[in-house]
Amino acid sequence: MKFKAEIDIMPLKELLDPQGKAVISGLKNMGITEITDVRIGKHLSVEIEAKDEKTAKARLDKACKELLSNPIMENYVYEIRSQK
Repeated sequence: MKFKAEIDIMPLKELLDPQGKAVISGLKNMGITEITDVRIGKHLSVEIEAKDEKTAKARLDKACKELLSNPIMENYVYEIRSQK
């Protein structure tokens, strides 16, 4: 079966996000003060072939934990759906 997953990887909330702080500063310089926090992360769209959804999720977890994210500094979430 083919699956498609959308993965979001974000810095842990406890850690400083210098890119997000730079964006907030830029927004304030533009006069946009209503946006009070920005966190910048990564979004990945992947296709995966597996015998079932459980196997696909296990492979995605392995990929996220061992390559796509840094578990010391980032967390990840994903949504997976079968493709027809």
